[in-house]
Amino acid sequence: MNFGVVELDDDTKQFWADVKDLLAEYVTDAVLEEERATGSGFNEQLHLALGKRGWVAPSWPVEAGGAGLDGMRTRIIGEEILRSGAPYVLASTTLLPPIAIRMFGSEELQNDVLPRVADGSIRICLGYTEPDCGSDLAAVRTRAVQDGDAWIINGQKMFTTGAQHSQFCFLLARTDPAAPAHKGLTVFLLPLESPGVEIRPIDTLGGERTNFVYLHDVRINDRWRLGEVNSGWSVIAAPLTAEHSMGGGDSDEITSPYLIACEDLLQSALAWATDTVGDDGHPVSAQQEVRRGIAEIAIAIELARSTPGAMGRIVCSDTLNATASRLMDLVGSSAQLLRGADGAVVDGAFEFGFRFAPGTAIYGGSTDIARNMVAERILGLPRSTPRRST
Repeated sequence: MNFGVVELDDDTKQFWADVKDLLAEYVTDAVLEEERATGSGFNEQLHLALGKRGWVAPSWPVEAGGAGLDGMRTRIIGEEILRSGAPYVLASTTLLPPIAIRMFGSEELQNDVLPRVADGSIRICLGYTEPDCGSDLAAVRTRAVQDGDAWIINGQKMFTTGAQHSQFCFLLARTDPAAPAHKGLTVFLLPLESPGVEIRPIDTLGGERTNFVYLHDVRINDRWRLGEVNSGWSVIAAPLTAEHSMGGGDSDEITSPYLIACEDLLQSALAWATDTVGDDGHPVSAQQEVRRGIAEIAIAIELARSTPGAMGRIVCSDTLNATASRLMDLVGSSAQLLRGADGAVVDGAFEFGFRFAPGTAIYGGSTDIARNMVAERILGLPRSTPRRST
């Protein structure tokens, strides 16, 4: 593993500066304050500005609406977006369904949707999870019944983050209740403006907004179907693999937002240790326990940064949870104060980090599932639970 410094040419350095300039223009204090208040994970002006430059999908070819950028420049955009604190959850989610749209959508559908994804005018949320299904996608109950050249859909999805700002939902529905669990599913690109769609907010402990999506006799044309009827498991396989980071890890991967959150907590810890005076009249950064604690966190972050794919997904979340807990102990009771409260340390950074961290073990598939995937697909171990009979 090479920990050497990467030397950038002048063009790449200028590109990096351009990215920072754009984000400085659009990720204002007002935008950050709105995100803290709403947790919506999206800002339309920023998204459209990125789309205008092809930076919503920077690695897509120029003819497809992207910028045709190499892995280095794609990563620069991703890291700078995360470091800026920009609300960008929905933008990253939107890039998962196009993987399946290219593979299984009609040419007409691809030509209609993909260019508008690239320019930022279309966003897509994920319609996987249901209240009684947890992470078992094969157990979905949302029902789609064919009626001529249309489908009538009834059911309920939850944790559909960004639905309130999306034009489509990448929807997994059951089309044959009599078929084995994995073989009676079909995927649709559901227009959210369809009559019968109702979106209700869910506010999370970490301050983020997600949603329920209720479907009451929603009627859509068959043109919105992706793949063959009852072959939905194959359709969602590629987007799920990308979401779970099972691609093996390459230079196009964007740094985990959880790792960025760890780094933010580390910087907050350094600020606290430098600015806080202990009982001995010296900054607490001089105390051996504090120095050791901060050093161990910094080392853990570097280890997480070096862990690829699904393993990195696990390690980044675990590191964030461990970091948030360690800093609460290290800083003391004042770390529990919320942003804006009298005496809040580094404006509530430690309280927010501690509250945000637990959810990262669930988002995009739980870390328990990721551990099973690593065991089975990378280490070649047997399944922890027997397969359902088919």
